[in-house]
Amino acid sequence: MCSILLFASKLTRGRVRLPVFCNYRQYSDEKSPIKTPLYELHKKYGGKLVNFAGFLLPVQYVDTSVSASHLFTRQNASIFDVSHMLQTNVSGKDCLPWFESICPVDLKGLANGSSSLTVFLNDNGGIIDDLIVTKVNEQQLYIVSNAGRLEVDKQHMLETSELFKKRGNDVNVSFWDVNDRALLALQGPKAAKLLQTLTDFSLDDLVFMTSREGRVANVGCRVTRCGYTGEDGVELSIPADKAIAVAEALMESSDVKLAGLGARDSLRLEAGLCLYGNDIDETVTPVEANLTWLIAKRRRQESNFPGANIIMKQIKEGVLKRRVGIRLESGPPARKDAILKDPINNKEIGKVTSGCPTPSLGGSIAMGYVSEAFKKVGTNLLVNIRGKDVPCSVAKMPFVPSKYYIKK
Repeated sequence: MCSILLFASKLTRGRVRLPVFCNYRQYSDEKSPIKTPLYELHKKYGGKLVNFAGFLLPVQYVDTSVSASHLFTRQNASIFDVSHMLQTNVSGKDCLPWFESICPVDLKGLANGSSSLTVFLNDNGGIIDDLIVTKVNEQQLYIVSNAGRLEVDKQHMLETSELFKKRGNDVNVSFWDVNDRALLALQGPKAAKLLQTLTDFSLDDLVFMTSREGRVANVGCRVTRCGYTGEDGVELSIPADKAIAVAEALMESSDVKLAGLGARDSLRLEAGLCLYGNDIDETVTPVEANLTWLIAKRRRQESNFPGANIIMKQIKEGVLKRRVGIRLESGPPARKDAILKDPINNKEIGKVTSGCPTPSLGGSIAMGYVSEAFKKVGTNLLVNIRGKDVPCSVAKMPFVPSKYYIKK
């Protein structure tokens, strides 16, 4: 959901330098980065820490390359520290209509305890941020959004909720500080089996995109079956002072390891998932981003979400550009802003927004935006890498099949 892919990191003047395997960007040192509740755990296990979105987070760990960590997650289970994400709690009898006034999600039609990916939209239909909202009940929401948009999201939610309250509505927005609440993502095919040994409820009924409160390693937390890797897994919202204890309880199994931002980014790209600031931003609509499915059926009928006129026109009449997957069988990966060309006339038809080597498949993958006429899977293109035009093709996403837990 926010840009670090790398096979290795080097220390430069006391800082970790992000080399080739990287979509995440480091942030400036204008103010000291915040330590997450897992900071001491990262130091203990040799985490190579960088300033990401104002937080000290591991790119990788000294004993494991990014590619090895990536493959371990696909085969076993990994713990990712995602405590930098903004966790928001909303309450009040009018919290559902308020949230629907800033997002195209159908909360009224969502069952209690269910979660949904959605987007904050501006009046032009541009994406302010992507996020996951959980409908705890009719008067309570739990939201997780991107760290890179933390201040923007806070301001957006506070300003819109205050306007809503001035009209006589009941809605209250509060944010968990990272010093009070941690967020861990346990991802991989063995995640659920391992977690089950530490929980006080059955995970069989906790299907993909559902959420509940429970105990993990005797610690009360919120468990949401979701993630950013394409694998089965959960996100655990935990009291900050208990986060290390829960992580180390999970790590008692040899099938669980810590993983960093590097593996998280390569995993999400293989899963075809967007990175805010690279693949989506305020200049891009959900239709252009190939996320039209986020506009719920009822919301389309009512057309009462921000930018509805523009988005509904795009759904009906089409757009000039579209986000697609891109496959390179060999050679160096295509990076952000690499030019995509029509191989027939060599004219520019788009740009890459994210790209990296793919540990699971070999070769490289990317995503980017192309003119509508070139969006079909299998279309041959050229991508300019280091001044050389390299053959590539439009590919189906996700690049690696998703393995979310859907109960049969």
